[in-house]
Amino acid sequence: MVAEVRGIPVNYISFGEGPETAVILQGWGTNAALYKDLAAHLGQTMRVFVPELPGFGATPEPPEAWDAEAYAAFTLELLEALGIRETHLIGHSNGGRIMLVLASKPREVKFGKLVFLDAAGVVPKPTVKKKLRAAAYKIGKFFLSPFPKALEAWRQKRGSADYRAASPRMRQTLVKLVNRDLRDLMPMIPNPSLLIWGEKDTDTPLWMGKVFEERIPDAGLVTVPGAGHYAYLEQSRFVFRVLDSFFSNR
Repeated sequence: MVAEVRGIPVNYISFGEGPETAVILQGWGTNAALYKDLAAHLGQTMRVFVPELPGFGATPEPPEAWDAEAYAAFTLELLEALGIRETHLIGHSNGGRIMLVLASKPREVKFGKLVFLDAAGVVPKPTVKKKLRAAAYKIGKFFLSPFPKALEAWRQKRGSADYRAASPRMRQTLVKLVNRDLRDLMPMIPNPSLLIWGEKDTDTPLWMGKVFEERIPDAGLVTVPGAGHYAYLEQSRFVFRVLDSFFSNR
């Protein structure tokens, strides 16, 4: 299914029926299919939407590099286009980052319960090694800027897997997203919040989940044993039980 927002055709899937609605916001570089089982399970008791935001899945890239605030604003317009005025939010990785922006300020759309799945939004303090790499990157960029092909090859060697796989515009978007620390927004979130974190997550490590728990007023952290960054896939039965308990407790 497709909903048009700002002239961008947004691909999405939906499951279930019911008086309540949930929207699943995807992680970086994923598509809606990765959340199909999760959405189908939740769809047993509510209507669930999984949009592919601009730059992911079948949805075209944004017109320029976006930060979390830009994605949040677009998401609000998408909810309006879908006729959603009240919904629970579930965000995996980068989706959690967008949720922090959405839920931390009053909106016309009413948000119910929040679920953060191995969410992003906390920027770790740079180590000495990272500071040296950043300095080397700036120096290399300065000297190689007259040689675009050489500069691109050098970036490919140094960038993360997500960075290497992205288009130039989405690389700029990624940089904007990962460099914005959103922990200052966490105390402003009034919603009951469930934090589900893989014990062995190396992309957004468990200590970040503990930051969420400490700073969001009404939050509880559940650690998924043996799971990594995709805990909802790796230990789906465990995660589904936790979600069922959370949403059944009205």
